[in-house]
This record gives sequence, structure tokens and C-alpha cells, in this order.
Amino acid sequence: MRTWKPLGLAMAATTLALAGTAALAQDLRIGLQEDPDVLDPHRAVTYVGRIVFTSLCDKLVDLDDKLHFVPQLATSWSWSDDNKALTFKLRDDAYFHDGSKFDAAAAKANLERAMTLQDSMRKGDLASVEKIDAPDAQTLVLHLKRPDATLVAQLSDRAGMMLSPKSFEGEAAAVGRKPICSGPYKFVERVQNDRIVLEKFDKYYDGKDYAFKRLIFLPIPDTTVRLSNLRAGGLDILERLNPSDAPQVRNDKSVQFKSVSGLGFQEVFFNLANGKRAETSPFKDARVRKAFELSLDRNVINEVVGGGIFEPAGQAFPPGGPYHSSKFPAPKRDVAKARALLKEAGLDKVKAEFAFGNNTTTSAIAEMIQAMSAEAGFELALRPTEYAALLNEARAGNFEIVMRGWSGRVDPDGNLYPFVSCKGALNDGRYCNPEVDKLLTEARTVPDEAKRMAIYDQAQKLLHDDAHNFYLYYQPWPFVLGKNVRGFTAYPDGMIRLKGVSLAQK
Repeated sequence: MRTWKPLGLAMAATTLALAGTAALAQDLRIGLQEDPDVLDPHRAVTYVGRIVFTSLCDKLVDLDDKLHFVPQLATSWSWSDDNKALTFKLRDDAYFHDGSKFDAAAAKANLERAMTLQDSMRKGDLASVEKIDAPDAQTLVLHLKRPDATLVAQLSDRAGMMLSPKSFEGEAAAVGRKPICSGPYKFVERVQNDRIVLEKFDKYYDGKDYAFKRLIFLPIPDTTVRLSNLRAGGLDILERLNPSDAPQVRNDKSVQFKSVSGLGFQEVFFNLANGKRAETSPFKDARVRKAFELSLDRNVINEVVGGGIFEPAGQAFPPGGPYHSSKFPAPKRDVAKARALLKEAGLDKVKAEFAFGNNTTTSAIAEMIQAMSAEAGFELALRPTEYAALLNEARAGNFEIVMRGWSGRVDPDGNLYPFVSCKGALNDGRYCNPEVDKLLTEARTVPDEAKRMAIYDQAQKLLHDDAHNFYLYYQPWPFVLGKNVRGFTAYPDGMIRLKGVSLAQK
């Protein structure tokens, strides 16, 4: 594994020993947890790749820090009365990094490539689109096969990122080697597992709001080394601090700690109807499921394991988002009530197997759950499992209780429908309530935010009554910044947005 030293990064034009001088004041160095995959938004899949794309490739739509959709390359959008046509009005002052102008024809070419490229990972994102029209240079119309309220969210991510259509003329793989996008920074070079360098684009429409001449993304997998580099001045920003380091970093006056609850969650769910193990599970009774949840203290998990950044969760929708409902807070621990529910179910003790991903954080949480639930009468046998294998076991029904994480989606449908609909792809416990299905299917067709939230509130009431699962905490995005970074905001989607960010002179 590569070990980074604060002042030893191999960069031909940059010596990090001079990091504090005025000569390098316009460079920003960002430490990533991994090296991204291909830099082609239509073919890419990694989270860290999205961080790089945020500065490289503008999208039709972006997000603000409250998870509302805001204009980027599109200035506005509207739905037809039947919700089967989505019309965008586009900027007339945007250019690609090769100097060609962005317009509706270019946007159409990008979306059609995302829909038809053989190895495109965006086909599912755009599956509801039937055809695309560009009636004039600033108007783009997406005609849909069916109403799809999730589509704007897809276009606020990689499906909506715009590349120069001229770059499509060669082999598809060439796009990822030298992406030509339309964002505030243009691609300069990439050295695999070493660095990605971007340079400010002088024709960017909002260029005055971007302070840095160059961005240097440095993959440093070791969290301790990444933090040491930042403290020594070799990095300006790092993403995904180890939660165990959060308490001491929060009190370190030489750096800035910025953490936000993300879009995802950690959940516990039960096997209700998936195979033979469900038939003998004590958790077929909803009272036993509710008792198990009430035996746990989310605040203690947050303080002991999460370093204060594992915000307790009571629903699938993140607290920073518009669909988070005050009607469903994280339940408080109540051992007496848990015991009463078990007694009502005719049980005194409950023996069960608890499966979870075998890493340091989840292992510590599982041990805490084992100890807490024992006070209410649960005897858990812990089954740590390599995470990919855990997911396979869950799909096969080889479990009674599982704890798993989800990175989250901007649109609420992505945090709920796959997990709870009767035939949901991630519904490994085989929970099924036709009324919930009906509500979630309806929510997929309603673009109006307030109307959708009312539908989701109805569905959540049923889900909480059925207690097929529960949520432990929201997955956080913890960032650490150098002391001289100014204007940085942590967003719930975990992206690093640099508009208005600067470095104060040391």
C-alpha cells in the first residue's frame, strides 16, 4: 500500500515544502479515501469519482445544502400537466473545456449517449425517458414513457453531467482518459493511484467565484496518514475522517472539523418471509421486533462508537432533506416497555443470531447491541461476515437479523422503495404490505414536493406500525480542513463544492 509523507508527494511542478508560500496560494489539495474509477460520468460508479466530477463536470441541476434542487446548466424546468414531459431552459453562456458552446443539442447528445452507450451505468437512471427534443438552443424537452418524479434527482448527479459531444467521436474509453466537460475546472492529468490535477477554466460563467488556479486530488487510503498530511500542511481538505478520530479532531485548534449527516443510514432488519429461517424466527411477531428496537440506545452508540457524528435515526429520509418528517423521531430506549412487549407476546427470553459486516465500527456496534438487548431478554449470537458475503447471505434468506448500511439517494424513492416494496430489489426480509406499495408507487409519479411528502408520511406510518426494520443512525460525511480554508460548507450528499471557498494567507 502506498504510504504518503506530508512533504514527499511526487509532483513535477509542485513542491509541498513550499505549501505555505504565496506562490502556491492558489492550489488546493484534497485528500481522497480511494482512487476514483474511470472519469467518464456515463460509465463511472465510485463515490470519490463524483467528488472529482463536482469540479470538473457541470450538471443540468445541482443541490443546495438543504437538498433542494437548484439551477446549474439549466436555469429552470417545468412539468407538463400529465407529468410526462419535462422541459428545461438552459444557460446561453456556458462552454465546454474545448471551447465549444453548451446548448440543447449538446445536452441531447449527452443524454442519448448515457441511454445507449453499451457499458453506460446511467441507463437505469434514464429508463423512463422515451425521446428527447431540442427545439431551440436553450430548450430541452424530455418525453417520458410514464410519470417519473425521480428524474430531476437523477439529472442532479452523473446522468445530468455534460461532456463535449466532440469527445464522443473517438473510442468510448478515450472520454474517461481525458474528460472534456463544462465545469469550473478542466482536466490536466491523472497518474493512477497518485493524483488527479484540474486547472481553472477561464471561460467558466461563474469563474469569479472560484479562487483556485489548480485542484490536486490525492488518493490516500490510510485515514491516519491522510489526517497527518493535513495537519502537516500537505493537504487542505480531507474527506471521510475516521469517526474514532472525531472527538480529538473536534478539539484540535490547528484544523477545522466539518461534519454533516449524509443521505444514507445504518439499519437493522428482520427476516419475515425469506426462506426456512423466517419460519422459525421469533421476530415474525411485530411485538418482538418493537421490543428489540426499544432495548437499544442510539445516543450511546453515537457517543461511544460514532464519536458524536452518528446522528440517531428514526426514518429513511435524512434530517437535512425536504422529506424528513418530524412525525417519526428516533425512539428513546425503554427497557421496561421492551420487556412488557415480550411478555405480551408470550416470551421471556429470545435467542437469535445477529449478522453484520466484519469491520471495526460495525463490530463495536454489534457488541453494544448484544449487551443492551440482553437487559430486555434478548440473547444474541453475533455473526460477523465479510460485507459482500453478508449481502449475499441476506438475499438468500440465511439470517434472522441483519445490520447493513446504505449510502443514500437524493430522491426519497431511492431510500425507501427498494427496501420495503413487496418486490423491492433490496427487500431481503421479504416484508410486504400492499398499501405501502400503493403509496410508494403513487409517490413516484408526483413531482410536487409537498404532495409527495404527504404520501410518504402515510407510508411511513404504516411502516412504523409494521416494524419490519429500524434505523440506527444517519451515515455522516466528516471533513477536516486546514486552518486557513474559508467558506467551505459540508453538503449532505458528501460532495466538495468549491464555489466561494478560498485560502487565507498564512
